[in-house]
Amino acid sequence: MSHSARYERGLAKFVEMYGDRAREFLASRDGIAPDLGTYVMEFAFGDIHCRPGLSLQSREIATIAALTAVGTAGPQLRAHIDGALNVGCTEQEVVEVIMQMAPYAGFPAALNGIQAAREVFHERSKGKSRKTKPTTKK
Repeated sequence: MSHSARYERGLAKFVEMYGDRAREFLASRDGIAPDLGTYVMEFAFGDIHCRPGLSLQSREIATIAALTAVGTAGPQLRAHIDGALNVGCTEQEVVEVIMQMAPYAGFPAALNGIQAAREVFHERSKGKSRKTKPTTKK
């Protein structure tokens, strides 16, 4: 199947940020919703993440804040915490942005976000990160 330039650009950005997780994400949609993976690659990563004006670190911090505030996107929050660490954010920055959400999204959302961060930090400390070296700032 031939993919659009947006898809290819998005996939390249996704692989840059998440390593092998990109292929796993797409494979997890096969057989049930492959178009959903295509939309995510084209729009979220091909269009939005490739825009100039923000570094990947800033984009991931914003995404962590939004997903923490939403409060119902645990798997995506954990993936973006891992992605933030992959692109050069520190664990302390991740914790601080989640804590910053407490007065705006509520303590339950912030507590759930901290739990997600704890799980990612623990997984990474055991050598289970999908990508271990940070990319350069862009």
